[in-house]
Amino acid sequence: MSPVLLVGFALGMRHGTDPDHLAAIDGLTRIRPRPTNGVFFALGHGLVVVLLAVGIGRLLAERFAFAGPWTLIAIGAVNLWRLSRHRPPATVAERPIVTQPLLLGMLLAAGFETSSQLSALILAGQTNPLLVGAVFSGGMVLVDGLDGVLASSTQRRAATGNPRALTASRALGMLVVIFAFGLGGAELIGVDLSRVALPLGCSLFALVLAIRIWARSKDSVPCQKRVLGD
Repeated sequence: MSPVLLVGFALGMRHGTDPDHLAAIDGLTRIRPRPTNGVFFALGHGLVVVLLAVGIGRLLAERFAFAGPWTLIAIGAVNLWRLSRHRPPATVAERPIVTQPLLLGMLLAAGFETSSQLSALILAGQTNPLLVGAVFSGGMVLVDGLDGVLASSTQRRAATGNPRALTASRALGMLVVIFAFGLGGAELIGVDLSRVALPLGCSLFALVLAIRIWARSKDSVPCQKRVLGD
């Protein structure tokens, strides 16, 4: 693989950690839990990047750019409603849902053009744009796909009544609401978050990962009860 394509793959991985990706995938997984949500989200997002890279997607992106922030806000609103109603976590289904995450990825790609996405388009001018778009999408699929699998795993444990997973699910839901409203609102009023997208996304990814690891660790209360019972 040429250095340009390696950079494109790295940019795709970096783009996958953007906070709007994490908020969208986690928010969707709390509504429609599927381990494949992250993969199809990244594929939809990558499709728009490829169309932009080859020069045929600019008009389409501009026409649907308004929908990206509102879609993110809608995800935040649904998650807020579920949190306020104290609804139990939905059971994770193995059958993949393609349309919802795919369209969500496309809408956010049209509405949020971050620095790494624009960098990939610049790289496309130095080599085959289809290859740049493909490797960029591959980097996103790796990161966002992992996020989707971990998100569904937490939901699966929460649906069985695991105490830590239930607490983690609620905490993650609050994070989704905060970032969905914050990022969508910032885009609507024209606040440029590109300079803080990388540290914000990495910090959010680390926080989300820490909460999920904590949710998967053994719950201390049942262990104490077993010791007392023995």
